[in-house]
Amino acid sequence: MSVVAISCLLSVGLVGCGDDEVSSDEQARRAYLGLDESISKSLQLGFAGFNAASSANIPPQSGAGDAAGTLLITGQVDQGSSDNKGMRLRVGMTGYSDGEIAVSEDEDPVNITYATNASTEAQPELTLQLRNIPGGTFTGELKGDFDMTGDLKGKVTLNLTLTGEIEDDGTGKVRRTSGATRVTGTATSGDGTYNVDVTR
Repeated sequence: MSVVAISCLLSVGLVGCGDDEVSSDEQARRAYLGLDESISKSLQLGFAGFNAASSANIPPQSGAGDAAGTLLITGQVDQGSSDNKGMRLRVGMTGYSDGEIAVSEDEDPVNITYATNASTEAQPELTLQLRNIPGGTFTGELKGDFDMTGDLKGKVTLNLTLTGEIEDDGTGKVRRTSGATRVTGTATSGDGTYNVDVTR
């Protein structure tokens, strides 16, 4: 048996061989990891929309991927001065990538480019409930379809729950506390549904 064949057999249990679509729990985890930084950016854009809005409906807010593409956030953010706030956002992406995302010392980085439907009504939904801003907790959900190119390819449908802590970033803005966000749920691709369980 060739070295290539042996390598393929050894790697099937982790990420598959010769198949760039999501087809394992490990690939489902990596499909989310490539998006993780966009959650933090969406949170910031939600607050920017809140500051620019005169009602719960926020004006569209856009940002850039660290490596390429754009992120467009629309939707609603609770008005008022309460230290508890809800965000009901739509996530639009065009050629969006944060480049290579470090996973751990023992794993290869993730490098995926994402795109979503151009229609706002069909874009993924990100809901966030923040409590005791700025130094409290948050819960949320990310649901919807993402088209991927790069390390993984094809369409993936995410149905994820997020829980974690938030903090002041030192400039008066709110950010997720590093290492304190847990993401669980499923990623569906083709005929398969795979589990996601990530702490970031």
